[in-house]
Amino acid sequence: MATRKQILLRLDPAVHDALQRWAADDLRSVNAQIEVLLRKELKAAGRFPSQAGPLARPGRPRKEGATQEADETL
Repeated sequence: MATRKQILLRLDPAVHDALQRWAADDLRSVNAQIEVLLRKELKAAGRFPSQAGPLARPGRPRKEGATQEADETL
């Protein structure tokens, strides 16, 4: 998996609170919500990079070698 870029983002507290509520409604972190919104706008503007990877799936990353059968037993 490619490494993710880290950035410092300064937001108005009211904007952050609104993002936090929206992210909670969608069961996402604020970081994931911002990425979803940025990707949507990049696509709408025709500027989405073709080499961009998919969004990370929600939840914990799977362990190396984990199978679907192991998930079904839970």
